[in-house]
Amino acid sequence: MNLAIKMMREFKNRDTQNKLKSYQDKVELIRKWNLETWDDQQLQVESLRLRTKAKLGIPLDELLVDAYALVCETAKRTLGLQPYDVQIIGAIALHEGYLIEQHTGEGKTLSAVMPAYLNALTGKGVHVLTFNDYLANRDAVWMGPIYRLLGLTVSSVQAGMSFSEKREAYAQDITYVTAKEAGFDYLRDTIALDEANTVHRSFHYVIVDEADSLLLDEARVPLVIAGESDFLSRDVTRFTEVARQLEQDEHYDFDEFKRNVYLNEAGAAKAEELLGCGNLYDSHNSHMLSSLNCALHAEYLLVKDVDYIVRDGVIEQIDEYTGRVAENRHLPDGLQAALGAKEELELLGGGKILGTITLQHFLSLYPKICGMTATAHASAMEFEDIYALQVVQIPPNRPNIRIDQPHRIYTHKEAKLKALVYEISSVHKEGRPILIGTSSVEESDMLAKALAAANVPCHVLNAKNDAEEADVIAKAGKIGAVTVSTNMAGRGVDIRLGGGNPTQAEEVAKLGGLYVIGTHVHESVRIDDQLRGRSGRQGDPGGSVFFVSLEDELMLRFGIDKAIRVPRQDEALDDPVLRNKITHIQRVIMGQNFDIQKELNSYSDMVEDQRRILFEERLRILKGEKSMSSSEQRVRLFYIDQFWAEHLSYVSYLREGIHLESIASRNPIDEFHAQISEAYEQIPAKVNRETENMLIKLEGSNDPAEWERFGLMSPTSTRTYIMNDQYSQNKRSSWSTTTIMAYYIRKIVRRVLWPVHKLPKL
Repeated sequence: MNLAIKMMREFKNRDTQNKLKSYQDKVELIRKWNLETWDDQQLQVESLRLRTKAKLGIPLDELLVDAYALVCETAKRTLGLQPYDVQIIGAIALHEGYLIEQHTGEGKTLSAVMPAYLNALTGKGVHVLTFNDYLANRDAVWMGPIYRLLGLTVSSVQAGMSFSEKREAYAQDITYVTAKEAGFDYLRDTIALDEANTVHRSFHYVIVDEADSLLLDEARVPLVIAGESDFLSRDVTRFTEVARQLEQDEHYDFDEFKRNVYLNEAGAAKAEELLGCGNLYDSHNSHMLSSLNCALHAEYLLVKDVDYIVRDGVIEQIDEYTGRVAENRHLPDGLQAALGAKEELELLGGGKILGTITLQHFLSLYPKICGMTATAHASAMEFEDIYALQVVQIPPNRPNIRIDQPHRIYTHKEAKLKALVYEISSVHKEGRPILIGTSSVEESDMLAKALAAANVPCHVLNAKNDAEEADVIAKAGKIGAVTVSTNMAGRGVDIRLGGGNPTQAEEVAKLGGLYVIGTHVHESVRIDDQLRGRSGRQGDPGGSVFFVSLEDELMLRFGIDKAIRVPRQDEALDDPVLRNKITHIQRVIMGQNFDIQKELNSYSDMVEDQRRILFEERLRILKGEKSMSSSEQRVRLFYIDQFWAEHLSYVSYLREGIHLESIASRNPIDEFHAQISEAYEQIPAKVNRETENMLIKLEGSNDPAEWERFGLMSPTSTRTYIMNDQYSQNKRSSWSTTTIMAYYIRKIVRRVLWPVHKLPKL
């Protein structure tokens, strides 16, 4: 097997080198174009010629050299930016539909302009998906002069824009927008009862910035459009009170990797006594069992200042990959309510879900997709398996001279903290800037206090003060700067030596450049690589090191603290085998997460297939492609939306319990598919029946006032949010066949022997 893997890697390396060689040949052809003597009008005439050819169907590959030469000259003329060869190489790979790995500071923004311009020549529109609204606006404004001089239009979409502003922005040749906002706008379009109330046109070509985050980390995140929100029941507080009276081991257990918590026999008996509900496993008590499970999860698995913060009386979830507040993110209503009860807050429910789509499925609507990121190679298999995207590593413009030290491993947390403070204090005395990446808001605050006690001033950057991010990062490369951050500092930022001051930058370079310290290793190697990548930008000197304790959560989860039998000591463990073991653990977890994602795909892919079939029919009705009266059009659209919303509610109900409704002889995925297929097949008949009944009531009237009288209108208001389905993922991933069988045995025995509670714990 190892030989096969080695041969495959060698083959891919040769293939990559051949690609890069062919791209370099094209770069030389592009460089041969001498456009410096051309005036602006000549550039515009040439751009118009290329547009004409593209619209006549001339393959874009044949126009690439001319188009890229135009962009290179225009970039130099308008922005003073002369693209490096490696930026052009990356731009060629993007046009060919690859995912490029381009190091931090190598100029991905300019690389994207070339394929965006080339593909926009067809007049079909190009979307550049960015990480946040700020970057969407910044890049559209920054790169705008290039597009406009060449006769193309460009704009950005921002959350909160009016309908007309968004429609105009999407009508431009190039549109910069976040993936989430583009997805939300698509969902709004899917419930429009009039084509004039849609903003998107047909999808064409998309360039995904920070592709690993959007295509992998957030790919499974469902985007949701819902009706008006409502207040969640205050009854959830009783389940929180019950959960707090239960004891670990005596009443509840965790799964192997502490992804899920569930009642044991004694816990079920105790809960039944406290709730006074009788047999908790009877079908009529299913809502109570679900509410209690949510309360247990909120109480014992969700940690304040790690998984979420409370700010101004509002719960804000923290994205584990970025360390930032996950804006507009909502837990499933039951868990959201339980978390609110835990924190003694009043919370709004999500409202009736009208439509939903994952980022992965939304992005698959584009016929042509490519992406760019600084960290892709570690997850190349996932990109290829899920999106059929191959990774091409683009060489840096200047060699990376950053010195990455081996992990420093300690037996316990106290020794690690002591070593961290000593290392930071020592380096700080030299004046070298330091960036420390921590695992959570809680840890960043704790380390800041420890540094203050050691007389080391520092700036803290975490989800609590995310508004200060730009200012803190701007100073992070200055002499003597010490910045303590969560994963926020690991993406979408560019730390310049000396804070951009050339003189100070030289002094910092002499000190060794930015020194990056990680206080833990993340589940994903990519996240660690992102933190390292803050240092060593564009050939700058730099360094990185990770401090690890055998008591870190990741080590405890895999039992490394028990497997490595060494005396408790303050000195670091100099053990290459242990370092390799940590790397192995990260690969194992990445593999597990990949398998979980593939399993989740099996559940959601069929729902997405159903959605597309139904909404293709809906779109034909909306566009008037069915010979049909205005009243029938309105009625059919209304009932398609109504029954689809009911179907989504049923799907959600099934997904909550399907892993328990299967035993060894029945596959949960097959059961799920069978049940939602049966439900889906009933929708057309329901739509036809209700449409006929309503048309009789309307008596053929096409008067909008009559439609309103019968309630055939769009929701008076909607809200969009991101559903954090980690809870559902964890439940499905943690229930092994053995666990399911144990649940069933307990459930059956409880029914037979009720009300006897003296049963052995399973």
